[in-house]
Amino acid sequence: MSTKNKPKMYLHKVDADTEAPVARTYDDSFRPTEAYRETMPDIMDSVESMQGEAVPIQQVGVSNFRLPLKYRRADGEIVTLETSVVGTVSLEASLKGINMSRIMRSFYELKDEVFTPDTIRRALDDFRENVESFDARLALRFNYPILQESLRSGLEGYQYYKCVFEGRLTKAGVFERFLTFDFVYSSSCPCSAELAEHARDLRDAYSIPHSQRSKARVWVKLSEGAAVSIEELQQCCARALSTETQVMVKREDEQAFAELNGVYIKFVEDAARLIFKEINADARIADFQVACSHLESLHSHDAVSVLCKGVEGGFQADFMDFDNLIC
Repeated sequence: MSTKNKPKMYLHKVDADTEAPVARTYDDSFRPTEAYRETMPDIMDSVESMQGEAVPIQQVGVSNFRLPLKYRRADGEIVTLETSVVGTVSLEASLKGINMSRIMRSFYELKDEVFTPDTIRRALDDFRENVESFDARLALRFNYPILQESLRSGLEGYQYYKCVFEGRLTKAGVFERFLTFDFVYSSSCPCSAELAEHARDLRDAYSIPHSQRSKARVWVKLSEGAAVSIEELQQCCARALSTETQVMVKREDEQAFAELNGVYIKFVEDAARLIFKEINADARIADFQVACSHLESLHSHDAVSVLCKGVEGGFQADFMDFDNLIC
């Protein structure tokens, strides 16, 4: 056995018969008193200067803290859904940081509420009061189930829609409400359909036009005092596109879906414009943006399109993260 001197250890034993210099124990029975809490250091009391340049920060906060929240369906039923929350505030140049847990605590005080875009205002007011910020934003992300009936067989199944309720409160006290909604559909290429018919007509060659699973994402800004349900957004997209993907199917449903795809052939430009036509007619929606992605079965790339209502100072059709639309 080696007899050389061993380096000093702090948290671990160097000999079986000795104890480590620093004891590692956890006192499960310890409960802090108020007097004990008052002795605990708070980094915000430090007089040291902040690191980096003393500039304002437009958004700082927490992302993806999850909890079950209640939502009201269009028929009045209350459902509880797992929700991912993003909460941010602005930070003055003179401040070093914020207490992140204050944002979460402010939000948890409302956890038993039924959440709507209007309910978010109360949470944002708490954010600004507790964190002393100029601006505050809150986004609730969840998957919303809607029972869908099959096309011909009468079967039913739940379709889940990715949704976001978002609220923004400015330092001037202006509150804006937004909804984001994802709609998955099938798109059959008009060009491919024509070429397939050409092959059948001239050469009696059987062929299948190419189609693919596709997604539309709709961002809407609600007019002041107006309300739009998730069910209404789903119906709007379904009317516009007519080829929503199915949940439960029998052979007759699959055949019906093939027929629908034959009737409602569409390019990606068509899809965006069809949704535009439906949403633009709704006075409850002050501004909106639509992004569509067709995950091409012909090409190795996707076909995409984006358009917006065209409100001055509103959405600018600047969405570029199309990978985020992959189903």
